Amino acid sequence: MQKGIRLNDGHVTYLGLLAKKDGTRRGSLSKKSSDNTKWHTKWFALLQNMLFYFESESSSRPSGLYLLEGCVCDRSPSPKPSLSAKECLEKQYYFTVSFNHENQKALELRIEDVKDCDEWVAAISHASYRNLANEHETLMQKYLHLLQIVETEKTVAKQLRQQIEDGEIEIERLKSEKIQSSPTTAPSDDDSEIKKIKKVQSFLRGWMCRRKWKTIIQDYIRSPHAESMRKRNQVVFSMLEAEAEYVQQLHILVNNFLRPLRMAASSKKPPITHDDVSSIFLNSETIMFLHQIFYQGLKARIASWPTLVLADLFDILLPMLNIYQEFVRNHQYSLQILAHCKQNRDFDKLLKQYEAKPDCEERTLETFLTYPMFQIPRYILTLHELLAHTPHEHVERNSLDYAKSKLEELSRIMHDEVSETENIRKNLAIERMIVEGCEILLDTSQTFVRQGSLIQVPMSEKGKITRGRLGSLSLKKEGEKQCFLFSKHLIICTRGSGGKLHLTKNGVVSLIDCTLIEEPEAKSDKSGQDMEHLDFKIVVEPKDSQSFTIILVASSRQEKSAWTSDISQCIDNIRCNGLMMNAFEENSKVTVPQMIKSDASLYCDDVDIRFSKMMNSCKVLQIRYASVERLLERLTDLRFLSIDFLNTFLHSYRVFTSADVVLDKLITIYKKPISAIPARSLELFFASSQNNKLLYGEPPKSPRASRKFSSPPPLAITKTSSPNRRRKLSLNIPIITGGKALDLAALSCSSNGYASMYSTMSPFSKTTLDINKLYVSSPITKFSLFSYNNGMVMSSCRELDNNRSALSAASAFAIATAGANEGTPTKEKNGDKEFVIRRAATNRVLNVLRHWVSKHSQDFETNTELKMKVISFLEEVMHDPELLTQERKAAANIIRTLTQEDPGDNQICLEEVLQMAEGGKSEPYENQSALEIAEQLTLLDHLVFKVIPYEEFFGQGWMKNDKNEKTPYIMKTTKHFNDISNLIATEILRSEDVTVRVAVIEKWVAVADICRCLHNYNAVLEITSSLNRSSIFRLKKTWLKVSKQTKTVIDKLQKLVSSEGRFKNLREALKNCDPPCVPYLGMYLTDLAFIEEGTPNYTEDNLVNFSKMRMISHIIREIRQFQQTAYKIDYQPKAALYLLDGSSVMDEEGLYEASLRIEPKVPN
Repeated sequence: MQKGIRLNDGHVTYLGLLAKKDGTRRGSLSKKSSDNTKWHTKWFALLQNMLFYFESESSSRPSGLYLLEGCVCDRSPSPKPSLSAKECLEKQYYFTVSFNHENQKALELRIEDVKDCDEWVAAISHASYRNLANEHETLMQKYLHLLQIVETEKTVAKQLRQQIEDGEIEIERLKSEKIQSSPTTAPSDDDSEIKKIKKVQSFLRGWMCRRKWKTIIQDYIRSPHAESMRKRNQVVFSMLEAEAEYVQQLHILVNNFLRPLRMAASSKKPPITHDDVSSIFLNSETIMFLHQIFYQGLKARIASWPTLVLADLFDILLPMLNIYQEFVRNHQYSLQILAHCKQNRDFDKLLKQYEAKPDCEERTLETFLTYPMFQIPRYILTLHELLAHTPHEHVERNSLDYAKSKLEELSRIMHDEVSETENIRKNLAIERMIVEGCEILLDTSQTFVRQGSLIQVPMSEKGKITRGRLGSLSLKKEGEKQCFLFSKHLIICTRGSGGKLHLTKNGVVSLIDCTLIEEPEAKSDKSGQDMEHLDFKIVVEPKDSQSFTIILVASSRQEKSAWTSDISQCIDNIRCNGLMMNAFEENSKVTVPQMIKSDASLYCDDVDIRFSKMMNSCKVLQIRYASVERLLERLTDLRFLSIDFLNTFLHSYRVFTSADVVLDKLITIYKKPISAIPARSLELFFASSQNNKLLYGEPPKSPRASRKFSSPPPLAITKTSSPNRRRKLSLNIPIITGGKALDLAALSCSSNGYASMYSTMSPFSKTTLDINKLYVSSPITKFSLFSYNNGMVMSSCRELDNNRSALSAASAFAIATAGANEGTPTKEKNGDKEFVIRRAATNRVLNVLRHWVSKHSQDFETNTELKMKVISFLEEVMHDPELLTQERKAAANIIRTLTQEDPGDNQICLEEVLQMAEGGKSEPYENQSALEIAEQLTLLDHLVFKVIPYEEFFGQGWMKNDKNEKTPYIMKTTKHFNDISNLIATEILRSEDVTVRVAVIEKWVAVADICRCLHNYNAVLEITSSLNRSSIFRLKKTWLKVSKQTKTVIDKLQKLVSSEGRFKNLREALKNCDPPCVPYLGMYLTDLAFIEEGTPNYTEDNLVNFSKMRMISHIIREIRQFQQTAYKIDYQPKAALYLLDGSSVMDEEGLYEASLRIEPKVPN
């Protein structure tokens, strides 16, 4: 009770007895003592808004009384008991009654039954009259608003009365003047009657004026303008409350954490250094001072309500918000430093003391550090809502629009900096894991593509595969490598102790020197049958060392397809850029970078496109928003193609367009390749004094004519190579001469991943060259780069320094023809540039189609019409007489991929497992070993997880009413999770013997720990969530007999999969683990829901939010990476049938009834 209030003791006693007899709620509750150390059981009775408590149910006098009016009653989390008390307490349910008096302490209560707890909370909340208080506050606001209107009406009425009085005075003055000017006459009765009439008329005029004014006021109150102004005022009030809450959060961050940790860093034995404190908290103290000033300004504005002027406050705030850039840019680094410091026990203990303070309300330091990340978006949303209720003619409209635009610009800059910083940090994190270091990862232009575990087949010094079975167990263990693919390099490492990486010999591979062979030569023996179709070869030909070959083996065909597709894309991207640069620089001063720089459409915002500040791997600004036409234009722009853009587009195009539109665009580019380069770049392309030479081609006068190339792939004359060395040779830039198409031998990474040697004569000639006889030796000529034979030109696709001389395609052809038909002049009718554009367009179309077919095959499996349309187009491409051999083979491979049945992997599929489980009978749990259960549970979890199509991750279909139709596979995964959790709980509660229950719990904990070692984090969460169920957690007698070691393992597993900090520990484990892996799907669904709810698919200008698509695509790529790597676990029917048998599994209600039957509630 409050001090200073005198109550009649007899009256209180009477009310207490009345509450005890007729109270709305009565019963025993445990009340926390005033010193917060003990709990005392009291008998409580609730009467209206008074809560009495007695020493016992038989007591006649109340021990105390609480007035509940205006209080807040909520459930509170159960505190973690100490080790000594943990074994003697049952499951308790806590709730707290907070009073609105400043000096009154909150009342903390607890009860054993969850139903009683909820009923008490509801009864106390009802007795607090909180709803009435809120209604009273709303009515008071309306009353104040009406009071203002009345005051305004009074002022107007006063003005009208003043005008009437002035008019009457003027009338009297005029009357007096008239009387003075006219002869005096005696007053008559008529004058008095006239005065009465005038008085009545005046009264009626005043009444009509007041009534009209009242009608005007009432019409205004009901008008949309008044409604908007009321909503606008409500937005401002909400903004004030949110700002007050944010300032309080910053105050707790600074006073409860930052300043105490600074003092701790200055102590004799500091648990943390000053540098780490600065790195963790950044400039949060400055942010707090800024928002304290802004909050005071807001409160001053509220004092002048309803005349609210806020724009000038934002004008003051905007220049200072740049301090958020430093905080947001380094936020992730801040959390990493904090996680590193937590490994120090002294610091962790000190931090837990700070977090236990009442002000923190059980929130962690990470939570407080995250609050500033959302403040700028919160201001943007508030301004959007404020502008929605601000009339266009309002005096603040322009200022608020300006503030919103500036905040959105700042938000975009911060988002771009975070994205770019995250890419750099990703590279640096990998570089730090490599013991020897890796300098190429310090290049900011390196873009991370993918990582995973592959098996490297050892090679002998002569380049042959060493003896031994390709699929042997020793090879799988010793040859397993961690591979990291970047936009320019492939890094191959071995993982040592402690998770550290060590570079292998030739572990850093430059992709420009590589040739990918997706289907190596058939094996002569049966040594690799168990890994057939899972290996691929990378031939590396460095310019300054001896060539070598790398053979890698994937765990499944799906994973192999993903790796080869990405490697091929990286190689094609580098070589396509070099191809275009070589052609554009010939006989012209305009380079491709100059063309891109001069093309304003690639970096200047327009009505149909917006750019971010971050560049992609091609050094071109990333698209933030764009129309569908501009996205298709970027997809088919021959000057560059970002891997990230291609993956994002193919993942998300169904959101904003259709497959037919994309395919029609590709067909158009193939048929009209000149349209794939914007008009401005074409003007620069053909802007030269030697325009005729560019268009009609002029052969070089000397066969040794050379030209510098600014980027790969080069065509070089190598004078130092051995004449007897056998090599695969190719020419990357084919040409047309003499009106006939000349198919040149090309060693390039074709769109189907092959890198073979092809060379044919003109299609008008019947002579062709056998592909298997393309090793050329030239013992006579001193230029080993080219071999002249019947007009065929073959060269090596290798990178040269910019200072080394190189030959263009036209020069190479001139040398070849000079060797074959010496003295015969040859004239090119068409320039090589146009041919290069046609070849680049064909290569781009086949490249996109290849990725589309290999990575998104379900589009064609579900749409037969689309499949036939693609096949028809590719068949038309293959009949093109100018088509090169490698292009024709690429088209044929795409057709073969579309038409042939996928042989699939050796791993059993989910349908087969379920089919076998239908007729089988499972063995009891006691006959299963923990290892068998863990392995089969991991196998089943991965089979369920890997079949989820990525289309279900768009649009939050799993949260809609028709979720079973929109996202059936996600719902199957959820059902499987719940079924396994119910199975575990049922198995624990099946036995009446406490010793058996303890053994079952310890066995399932062992299964969970094995699943952790197998990287099956989904199963870890299935088991730990089952152990935390109320029906299991309340088994006090059972948990008392569980060993301490088992409890320690449970705590470690629960910490690993805890949702604290957005699954911070689980994300760290996923980042450091090597596939195969089964992550917890709910974590990704939470991320996707956050992205979907925070950003729309289209802007107000109906532009596609491609930045959102990029974020979703990154999450999907991570999911698909885990889906593609299969487990090497054999199917064991005994354990699998047990896990899938749901005949005896109980539901939630049955589980709780069984729990009560085993260990009934103990009455107090």
